[in-house]
Amino acid sequence: MSEATQILDAVQRGDPQAAEQLLPLVYDELRKLAAARLVQEQPGQTLQATALVHDAYLRLVDQTTPQTWDNRRHFFAAAAEAMRRILIENARRKDSLKRGGDKNRQPLEDLAASSDDGAEDLLALDEALGKLAHADGQAAELIKLRYFAGLTMDEAAHSLNISPRTAYYAWDYARSWLRQEMREESSED
Repeated sequence: MSEATQILDAVQRGDPQAAEQLLPLVYDELRKLAAARLVQEQPGQTLQATALVHDAYLRLVDQTTPQTWDNRRHFFAAAAEAMRRILIENARRKDSLKRGGDKNRQPLEDLAASSDDGAEDLLALDEALGKLAHADGQAAELIKLRYFAGLTMDEAAHSLNISPRTAYYAWDYARSWLRQEMREESSED
C-alpha cells in the first residue's frame, strides 16, 4: 500500500493529523487538475487554481461528513467532483440577476470548448448532466471523469471498470445526448 493510500485510510478513520499529512502528498496533482479545469473556464475567471484546490480539499477531508475512498484514483475522482461542484456554485453565484443572470443561455456546441458565456454554459451542462445521470449513470460518470477530471479515455475506462471500446461508445452517446438536451433547453428559454 502506498503512503498516500495509508494516509487516505487514516483520514477515513477520522484521524485529524492524517489530513495534514495528505495535502503535501497530493497537492501538486490536485493543482494540475484544478489548473487544467480552469483553463476551460471563461477568461477573467476570478477563482484561482490554488483556491479551487484548497476548497476542494477541505470538502474532501471534512470530518463532519465522512468520506470513503477505495484507492488513490477514487480520491482524485472525488476531488474532481468537488472541484466541479465548486465551479457550479461559483457559476450560479455569477448567474444571479444582479450579476447579469437575465442573459439567455447559448447551446454548448462542444463540451471541451470554452465560450464567452462560461458560467451559463456550465450551469446548462450541469443541468443536462444531471438528467443524463438519471438516464445513463455510467455515461454521466464518463463525462465527469473526462471533462471535469481531465482523465484520458483509457484512464476513465479503467476507473469505471469498462473496456476502452465501451468507453468510446459511451462517450459518443453521452456527448450526443447532452448536445440534444442542451438544444432543447435553449429552445425552451
